[in-house]
Amino acid sequence: MLNKLGGIPLQPDSLSWLLTPKALKTELLSRITNATHSIYIAALYLEDDEAGREILAALMDAKQRNPELDIKVLVDFHRARRGLIGHKGDSGNYFMYRKVNEAAEHPIDILGVPVKSREFMGVLHLKGFVIDDAVIYSGASINNIYLHQADRYRFDRYHVLESAELARSMREMIQKYLAHDVAVSSLTQPKESEHLPSKAEVSSLKHRLSKAEYTYSQTKIGNRVTPLVGLGRKKNKLNKVIVSLVEESEDALFICTPYFNPPYILVRALAKHLRNGKKIDIVVGDKTSNDFYIPPEEEFSTIGALPYMYEQSLRKFAKRQQWAIENGQLNIHLWKDGRNSFHLKGISADGKKHLITGSNLNPRAWALDLENGLLLQDESECWKKQFEDEQEHILEHTERLFHYSQIETLHNYPAPVRKLMKRIKRLKADFLLRRIL
Repeated sequence: MLNKLGGIPLQPDSLSWLLTPKALKTELLSRITNATHSIYIAALYLEDDEAGREILAALMDAKQRNPELDIKVLVDFHRARRGLIGHKGDSGNYFMYRKVNEAAEHPIDILGVPVKSREFMGVLHLKGFVIDDAVIYSGASINNIYLHQADRYRFDRYHVLESAELARSMREMIQKYLAHDVAVSSLTQPKESEHLPSKAEVSSLKHRLSKAEYTYSQTKIGNRVTPLVGLGRKKNKLNKVIVSLVEESEDALFICTPYFNPPYILVRALAKHLRNGKKIDIVVGDKTSNDFYIPPEEEFSTIGALPYMYEQSLRKFAKRQQWAIENGQLNIHLWKDGRNSFHLKGISADGKKHLITGSNLNPRAWALDLENGLLLQDESECWKKQFEDEQEHILEHTERLFHYSQIETLHNYPAPVRKLMKRIKRLKADFLLRRIL
């Protein structure tokens, strides 16, 4: 499938790596400042904090200097209209958007995309900063921790692709399926005249998004990049490419995922890959590097059980594949760097095919969220060294797992976590939870 997959031709010097969140912020601000015709940003959220306000101010300044500049910021509708988890009261990032736009001489489009009628049922997980003829692709959203504004950071992957055709394709997909849809509403509307999408409009948007695709002038030979988008289980091209990467790999896979909870079809493909004598390196965040981890000394809330649930999923997989760990076929690397968090996603196959994506490779991403990704096919192996250097950089703060018993069991967890996880198991809710986490 992959060899026959069409893509956009890409020159060797058209791809570059940023490696750190601070480098992402610097590049993003520079590109925004120097933009000439368009800036399209798609992210889960743009936070009302120092980094978020700095990026938004840069966008407003760029629009003020060049009123003809086409600027569109797309974030998840539900995420923008609520506060942080655990924060009560009427809050949300959209208050900042409204305030900034009201004060601007030349407002910009900040749009909320309701992929589903409720946030837990699916969100806008589309990624990409498309500025003029370049695409900065990362799984990062925009806030202090993703951009390393202060002491802590959230580690992700950051790639810059110089391709007018790729940028045009990604812009046009947003224009066709999102920006002008009746269910997609402005997050800067005045409160007194605010119009929000109905459930029927959101439902119809979901069906249209399930058919979304990128269109582009393509080639099936040479180094190329293929933009992919998917929503739902049926006809999801992104999911199919992920499975094909595993099934068609001839030697080795390098997989990054912040949470280990892969869909069954992917687990089966990975197990078969190992049985056929091939190698897999999996880099996954330690539970303490999870977004939702709560240290034992802090007050516990229900959301804090998530890292432990993911850890038990990893332990179960490692136990079944212990034979592959022992013979060196399977290397599981746990990432941990103080109180920083891990958010990397993607798969490399045989050092020649590389998927950079925002997909968490879990049931939620495969069925509920709107996801995208870029498949890079390096037939000439001109990027081989740079991808190897990136992998070495990723592994810098990891510890290899030599036996599944190194992963803690329920018995070792804090009392509130044990109590909650026992209750979930007793109610047989773990199967349902794994499908939406």
